[in-house]
Amino acid sequence: MKKIVLIITLIIVYASSCSLRKNNNNGHDFHSKNKTVSIETLIQDSTLNVRALEIDDNGVGSFALSNGKIGGVSKNNNGNYSAGLSFQIKHDTVLPNFRALALTESSGFVISIGAPTLLYKVSDSLKLVYQENHKKAFYDSMDFWNDKEGIAIGDPTEDCMSIIITRDGGDTWEKLSCNDLPKAKEGEAAFAASDTNIAIIGDHTWVATGGRASRILYSPDKGKTWDVYNTPIFQGKETTGIYSIDFYDENNGFAIGGDYTKPNDTLNNKIRTNDGGKTWQVVANGKGPGYRSCVQYIPNSDGKELVVIGFKGIDYSNNAGESWQHLSDEGFYTIRFVNDTVAYAAGKGRISKLTFRE
Repeated sequence: MKKIVLIITLIIVYASSCSLRKNNNNGHDFHSKNKTVSIETLIQDSTLNVRALEIDDNGVGSFALSNGKIGGVSKNNNGNYSAGLSFQIKHDTVLPNFRALALTESSGFVISIGAPTLLYKVSDSLKLVYQENHKKAFYDSMDFWNDKEGIAIGDPTEDCMSIIITRDGGDTWEKLSCNDLPKAKEGEAAFAASDTNIAIIGDHTWVATGGRASRILYSPDKGKTWDVYNTPIFQGKETTGIYSIDFYDENNGFAIGGDYTKPNDTLNNKIRTNDGGKTWQVVANGKGPGYRSCVQYIPNSDGKELVVIGFKGIDYSNNAGESWQHLSDEGFYTIRFVNDTVAYAAGKGRISKLTFRE
């Protein structure tokens, strides 16, 4: 099968101002009572700002940057990890600020924040497949149900969240009418913090909003119909609410956020559902991590093991969020797991390989 993606045929060695390291001993080990995480830097460059990161079925990672560049990280036959930038995207004089990335079997997709919104399809060639010029356009996250059908979500330009959908493999995208979506509340939007505002399990889709109102938009049928559910997460200001959501299966999900301007606050910033997002409960209230920008379930953990990351560090739970272990003060924006022990993490100035061990 043909596996793209952004880097397999396009990647070049990035050897200018960044530092590239392969399986060296310059990483750091951080220990908790039951878990350790080893952090190995693959790319380090102070000009990097990475919030869009995805892993394909072969464990190949792709990422997109705030300056319109795309790159990737992979494991070679010798077991060494390497990473690099592949190419620069530019639209007239605009360098797109990419905060969201999605992969299918044959293509990759990146979408920029702000106006104009620029959504590119990357396969054998680069193609601009959607553009939105509304002055309020601001897209935060993107994902695919399958090779043909995908979704991207953004802040309201009218009285609902912006949702665009493709049904033809990403060649064309259509924006849903507000007549077919729940009405947004005043000050409700989303955060382009880690490209994890959307969670998909089968045909089920959950979209997390934030700001002055922080709710869950839910679709059981790949975006054809929508419901909306309230959450008890801390909200009410432009900087508050859900920053990241993940589901382990159709019933069990977790969301995290808070207020990034008060990152040490731990009240009402971690919530969990076991009924598919209809109701949510606050967990570890006043304990564990404060503001974090990304949450991911560890694969093959029966929905019990979670990792959250943010610029204040890395935290781990082995009981579905009831209690937490702080593993590291090293800051990242977003994380994706290759398997149940290895993940890629990205943030300001670097892309890293994280290895979790008991």
